[in-house]
Amino acid sequence: MLEKLFHLHARGSNVRTEITAGVTTFLTAAYIIFVHPNILSQAGMDKGALTTVTCLVAGLATLLVALWANAPLMMAPGMGLNAFFTYTLVLGAGVPWQTALGVVFLSGVFFLVLTWLGVREKIVKAIPQSLRLATSVGIGLFIAFIGMQNLGLIVKSDAVLVALGGFSPQVLLGLFGLALAILLEVKRVRGAILLAILGTALAGMLIGISPWPAALVAVPPSPAAITFQLDILGAMKISLWASIFSFMFVDLFDSLGTMLAVCREAGMVDKDGNIPALPRMLTADALATVGGSLLGTSTTTAYIESASGVSDGGRTGLTAVVTATLFLVSALFTPLIGAVPAYATAPALMIVGIFMMRGIGQIDFYDFEEGAPAFLTFVLMPLTYSIATGLAFGMLSYVLLKLCLGKIRECEPFLIGAAIFSLISLMV
Repeated sequence: MLEKLFHLHARGSNVRTEITAGVTTFLTAAYIIFVHPNILSQAGMDKGALTTVTCLVAGLATLLVALWANAPLMMAPGMGLNAFFTYTLVLGAGVPWQTALGVVFLSGVFFLVLTWLGVREKIVKAIPQSLRLATSVGIGLFIAFIGMQNLGLIVKSDAVLVALGGFSPQVLLGLFGLALAILLEVKRVRGAILLAILGTALAGMLIGISPWPAALVAVPPSPAAITFQLDILGAMKISLWASIFSFMFVDLFDSLGTMLAVCREAGMVDKDGNIPALPRMLTADALATVGGSLLGTSTTTAYIESASGVSDGGRTGLTAVVTATLFLVSALFTPLIGAVPAYATAPALMIVGIFMMRGIGQIDFYDFEEGAPAFLTFVLMPLTYSIATGLAFGMLSYVLLKLCLGKIRECEPFLIGAAIFSLISLMV
């Protein structure tokens, strides 16, 4: 049955290898179960319900891409976009979390339509490589900055806006967790971030800073407090169009880039260099975002951590089935997950920030036509606390610079349209 469903022999794999790869992927990405609820709960959403929904969405979305596209791909609520949801939309702009879920829903519907029309890849190619890299770098800086704030390492200052915080026991434990995560990553230990989170939380419990969990296993909290609570009509306001575009745009090329990288590594490319399963994977990605918003979470996307399972030999959807099963089972461990404090998850945000900064070396800052717009993109994201603002300034400055240099023909029509839309959104 497994051979018929996943074509293991044709992909050069076997059941044992697929199971091992699926466990590896889970261990590498399981930190999301701890980090994601912590971020979205600050928007006023129920943390217990978020933990259940995080496990459900990660499990069901990964299962969808496994069975429909037969790909060793893991999906879950995306890092960066969850921070945009909480800190920019809800806390920054004062948008109710129900309306913010409506924004996520609409963004999912829009890029589902783009996928069905077959223009998704064309849109991604219309965005200059420098801006795509700068977006990832900017989100990395944004996430790392939030992690430092959640830890208390960086605090508000009336004199200079932000300053170094005090070294309380919680901050010291968080720095210990950061050092542990870095050391484990250097040693290439699987699940380094997850181990650092658990190690830091355990240290805090041992010295009495945090309480021990009341139990290890329990019936998962009901997701009813956040499921089907989205406000779609409220999300249709003109002032939120830029946010809808930002969610759609980031997920657009983030998920596509992840899928291309993982599928090439998994040998899913045909003799013409195409990936036959890509349309199904893209559709699954869009459906996961729409479904995730209904259940009560921010944008769901493909995770580059899938590459860890592929590197262990994962070649088919059976790898993803194993990963999905482990996420679904994790919902039973909500007492343990809920007992992990913010100072233990904050270092994970900094490590993810480091991962997302890797592309900065590929931006040519000696070429100001590419470097200047890229700089504005990634600097303004953390400084304005908004991914949307960074994107708007980046695309607008890129097109204006080309226009002033008489090179506007180098800009694709979609990029010009996005720049005009960015200008309108900044003026509103």
